[in-house]
Amino acid sequence: MAYNLLKGKKGIIFGALDENSIAWKTAERVHEEGGTFVLTNAPIAMRMGQINKLAEKTGSQIVPADATNEEDLNTLVTKSMEILGGKLDFVLHSIGMSVNVRKGRLYTDEKYDFTAKGWDVSALSFHKVMQSLYKADAMNEWGSIVALTYMAAQRTFPDYNDMADNKAYLESVARSFGYFFGKEKKVRVNTISQSPTPTTAGQGVKGFGAFINYAEKMSPLGNATAQDCADYTVSLFSDLTKKVTMQNLFHDGGFSNTGVSQEVIEHFED
Repeated sequence: MAYNLLKGKKGIIFGALDENSIAWKTAERVHEEGGTFVLTNAPIAMRMGQINKLAEKTGSQIVPADATNEEDLNTLVTKSMEILGGKLDFVLHSIGMSVNVRKGRLYTDEKYDFTAKGWDVSALSFHKVMQSLYKADAMNEWGSIVALTYMAAQRTFPDYNDMADNKAYLESVARSFGYFFGKEKKVRVNTISQSPTPTTAGQGVKGFGAFINYAEKMSPLGNATAQDCADYTVSLFSDLTKKVTMQNLFHDGGFSNTGVSQEVIEHFED
């Protein structure tokens, strides 16, 4: 059901790869709610994914950009305002990658060139995106910037590897840049700490299937799906959350506040 929550609002959505992507689901929901946007991803990700299909479905244009490249981001921001006809109201940062995970290297045996690359893509890119928006004065007042994160930023999940460190940095950037964006430009910056979600990227984590089942048993409301996350993101892009900023918002069916569930207890009972 659509409510026209984003009618007349314009933005940029980073990271839509395929129909499993949270960014993809969010783009569909933003479109349903009356928002217009530019889609962007790194050129290599665009070749791997199906972003053209999404662009056609939502009547959107695509501007390729490497989120670690400041020149690319500055061009993206400028072109987006030209395409959309003015300043922006929302931005979704849905980007994450660990070379160490991809290469099967343990957290205790990182290759630091891989670590630096993953940090740049997954975390520092959020600062770069916001700095480009900030310097270009590209956001309308009461605009909303959202990045996706995971609870491994606060708690240890061994196989999440260096992505846990990346997410902790990402959340810190949201708080720090959120202060300046709020104080000086009345723009909100938040992160959504989402349930483990079977996206293309998520399924690359070792033991992901077992963990998603565990999280389902631990969460009173069950895991939040990619579609659920899209709905929540729309609420943060809307005018209904104008005073919510600098927050890390857990969207995980209650997992983050559950010590142990009855289902888990029964599983381990003799």
